[in-house]
Amino acid sequence: MSTTLPLFWNLSSASKKDRIDASVKLISALEQFQLSHVPRQDTGSDSEEGGDVLDLLNSPDVSYSIRRLVRGLASSRESSRLGFSVALTELLSRINTIMCSQIVSLISDSTKKQSSMMGQEERDVLFARLFGLTAVIRSGLLVRQTPLPSSGSANSQVSSLESYRDVLEKLLEIGEAKSWLRESAWWTIGLAIDTVQAASPSVPWKMEALDTTVEHLFSKGRESGLWTPEKVAMLLKLQPLTPNYDWDSALAPMFKGSNLFSSANLVPLGRILKVGILTHCAVLSESAVDEDESSNASVGSWNPQLHFIWDMLFDRLLPSADSTQSPQGSLREFFRIVVDESLFSSTSSAERKYWGFQVFKEALTRVGPDQLSMLFTKNLMRSWTNHLSKSDRYLHKISLDVLTGIHGSQQFDKLTRTKTVESILTVMDTDGIKSYVLSLLEQVNPSKDSTEDTDSIHSRRTWIADQFAALVRNGSVPKNDEWIQIALDWYVVNGLFTVRKQSESSSIHALRVLPSPPFNEELHAHCRARLLGSLADLTGQTTVIKKGDQTHKEAGVASDGQFWISKTLATLARLDKDSKHVSPPVSLDEETQTSLGKAQKQLENLASVSTERKETARGFELVLSSLVLQCRCGEEGSVENLEACLAATSRMFTNQKSSKKHKNKQTALPPADDEAIPIDIFVDLLIGYLESASAYTRSVANEAFSRVTGVVQESTMNLILTQLERRNPAELAEDEDVDIDAESHDEQDGEVHESSSEEGVSEDDEEQCSSSEGDDEDAQQMRKKIVDELEASGVDGVPGDDSDEESNEELLNDEQMMAVDEHLAEIFRSRKDERRSKKGVDAQREATHFKNRVLDLVDTFVKKEPKNPLNVRLVLPLVDLVSKSGMDEKQLSDKAAGILKNRLAKSKDIPSEATSDEVETILREVHQRARKSHSSGPILSQSSLYLCRVLVHLKEEDAVVRIYQESWDDYMSRKASQTNYAFFQDLVRHFPAIASKFRDSILSSSTKAVNAYRRCQAFQLLGVVLSQPSKTSDDPGKDEQLSVPFQKSLQQTVLDLANGAVDDEGNLNAGQLKDLLKVVLLGVDRFAVEVRISEQ
Repeated sequence: MSTTLPLFWNLSSASKKDRIDASVKLISALEQFQLSHVPRQDTGSDSEEGGDVLDLLNSPDVSYSIRRLVRGLASSRESSRLGFSVALTELLSRINTIMCSQIVSLISDSTKKQSSMMGQEERDVLFARLFGLTAVIRSGLLVRQTPLPSSGSANSQVSSLESYRDVLEKLLEIGEAKSWLRESAWWTIGLAIDTVQAASPSVPWKMEALDTTVEHLFSKGRESGLWTPEKVAMLLKLQPLTPNYDWDSALAPMFKGSNLFSSANLVPLGRILKVGILTHCAVLSESAVDEDESSNASVGSWNPQLHFIWDMLFDRLLPSADSTQSPQGSLREFFRIVVDESLFSSTSSAERKYWGFQVFKEALTRVGPDQLSMLFTKNLMRSWTNHLSKSDRYLHKISLDVLTGIHGSQQFDKLTRTKTVESILTVMDTDGIKSYVLSLLEQVNPSKDSTEDTDSIHSRRTWIADQFAALVRNGSVPKNDEWIQIALDWYVVNGLFTVRKQSESSSIHALRVLPSPPFNEELHAHCRARLLGSLADLTGQTTVIKKGDQTHKEAGVASDGQFWISKTLATLARLDKDSKHVSPPVSLDEETQTSLGKAQKQLENLASVSTERKETARGFELVLSSLVLQCRCGEEGSVENLEACLAATSRMFTNQKSSKKHKNKQTALPPADDEAIPIDIFVDLLIGYLESASAYTRSVANEAFSRVTGVVQESTMNLILTQLERRNPAELAEDEDVDIDAESHDEQDGEVHESSSEEGVSEDDEEQCSSSEGDDEDAQQMRKKIVDELEASGVDGVPGDDSDEESNEELLNDEQMMAVDEHLAEIFRSRKDERRSKKGVDAQREATHFKNRVLDLVDTFVKKEPKNPLNVRLVLPLVDLVSKSGMDEKQLSDKAAGILKNRLAKSKDIPSEATSDEVETILREVHQRARKSHSSGPILSQSSLYLCRVLVHLKEEDAVVRIYQESWDDYMSRKASQTNYAFFQDLVRHFPAIASKFRDSILSSSTKAVNAYRRCQAFQLLGVVLSQPSKTSDDPGKDEQLSVPFQKSLQQTVLDLANGAVDDEGNLNAGQLKDLLKVVLLGVDRFAVEVRISEQ
């Protein structure tokens, strides 16, 4: 033993390598000792199962090592339990002179629980027993049938049914002793079952052992009413091994039948896996399950590691390719009920949702591409979104981990402010996206053997519609005309038609399947909404168009250059002719059909316009097509808008055909004096689009306007700028007062019509339902307020909610009725004022949003037409938005400032056709604002510089000098002037030539400065002017003639200021006077340079 004792120490090492090396050396040494050992003869002792029998057939080193290894399992030092259990397992597997009953008895004796043990000591012995029994099972000793080589005992069998039963009972005792050991103990039982099943047929008690296991685990006497995930796991193991057992009786009443994956058994299975321990009574009560969940979490029974049963469940649902088993149950139903509606339910704790994310990760490694979409269920996606939105959420880390490499929700990047999904989807190609789209279409109808109810089917169809919209919306998803057309066709078929008969050969994929059950009206409306939303997204996305060797980008079109909206109308036209397979749910009225016919003819005419007007015609085509689709979708006001658009289009392109015959370029009729020009009507229609809350109309308006900017007139720009004028919130809410008065009058009439109005609320309209609920709450609050007021006024017999009218009439006399009237009038007046105030705020908010959308048109116009003289007229309205917007209009102010700074001020193109008088007037107005506004100084300076560039381009430098000179004189002479020094410095730095003409005015105004600080700023600006290397003309002699009087004036001004400083009249200190002399030196250097240039 002296050679093996040192090896036991390294078995406890924290290093895995050291433990393995020590185990190898120990086992090798013990094998050598055993080979050289001569067994002793039995002396006839009856203690066959005692410790002495162990010494008969084994060498002293082996018997000592076995006892030492068993005792070491209870040690808590470092990694003793791991090292000793590995060595014991290996030793038992190599030594054939040991009986199973001997080792089990030795483990039991070494790990007896004493009443005096502390908590840590109790845990150590329980772990020691568990590890010891696991070593017996893993070593194969449990089922070894090799007889002992030599033994004095009559029974020389190494293993037996009794020893198996002993091991089983001891493992059950461990699981019952501590709840946190139950999973490990039952996993070891499963290991024993697998060992028995894999044993050779020579084991005579093999089937008896399995029957014994079934009786111990599922008998009526041992916790028959309790079900745990471990018990379900053993059920999965034992059912195939013991098919003759009466499983129906054993599983009742928890499960119905022996098929665990049937739809009826998925609900109790999900609750067992969620809670951990469940009785049949708890299954009948959802609240009991929630209470059990919270109680289990509080006592620390939760384990972050996923239970081993999930691997067994997925092995049954998704067997591997080399498995001989066939799939059991429906993965979609299992994942929806057991995972989504259980672990991810709204009442589930964070711990259970953590399990759910782990289950989802496990499922993703097993499912194929055709089954991937089944895992993206509603509650799972909601939990994902919530926990990814902020980094401080409990499950944020696991949510990010799950998303790695996962094709998740297409809205994640927007909702969670991450780029995780975007980076994943960019890896997929268009074929992969198409396969995903087709797999979604396959889920429209339930499977043949499915027992899914109608609500679940409609819910899944809604989810499919949302998935299509998400794919279209995500810009990172590779776009392809084929899969986009499939999605749009599906929306059209199921949103605007009812499928009567399937057409397997149709090019429209949606017609290849007959929906069963049919789509209801709610789904039709949802598909129409998603259709318009997807077209809105597509209208804003650009596509590369190839024509021969040339390529260009265009928005809102497919790869063939046709608008996506036009493609959708083409699908509509095909379906209108296919009455065999589809039928519209509602027929159009005669007026709408007439307007649609005119629109179709007009669209055909627009396709033949001349090339120079093609872009404008495309804009009109887009709006006409969008209105036709809106009419088909039943959008309110679409027919009236279509008529207006038809009138504008007709007048805009009326002479197109005649112009071709007469070769006349005039293609539009001139408007009458009192008639609006066509482009004004068209833009007014687009502005009406912007007032709508629909993303579809807004995207169409922006794209259409970008195509007609070349024909925008002065009156058109006035129409746009009128929308940006600021209005009083009271005026915005003035139109709402009539509605408020009507509502208040209805309230005073009583509550008789309340029930009838509630019955009129459509259950399919979620917004109306929520509005109705809000009105009910307001009504209840008002009733309570009335009762409180009456009781506070001392009115007795106040009627409650449950009082009938007769009793109320008897309780109230005339005086009380008068008091009731006065209080009611006061309450209704106060409520009217509250509503008016609220609607005034809402009106102001809506006006701000609307102006934001109008600014998008302005931004588009400046971007597309940088040389248009109308850009000059945009300066003042944009400046007003920046300077006059309130704190709640910051977004509006920022957008206007962005247009001024980034579009106008930085533009390289100048509106060369602008009139100088108009530009000069606007520049003068900008300076007037600069003298009164301090906060908008930078924006006013940028605007002023832009207008100066226009005037310089028009050869009107003198106007710039004159206006800046007036502002400078005001700044120097008036202390309250809000113009700052940087306003003039920007001019000097950007226009040195103009600054040279401006220097005399700066010098002369310094003597009129309102204080010494302003006087110093004058000379500081003069220094910047003198430092600019520029000249005022192309004649150097003329420059010298101009510089001589300026030098003399500068000399005299500086001398006067210096003398005044000596006499303490100018209030200049030494530092200021020093800066003044620096300006003089700059003037001397500048004059010398000009003289040298003149001489040369």
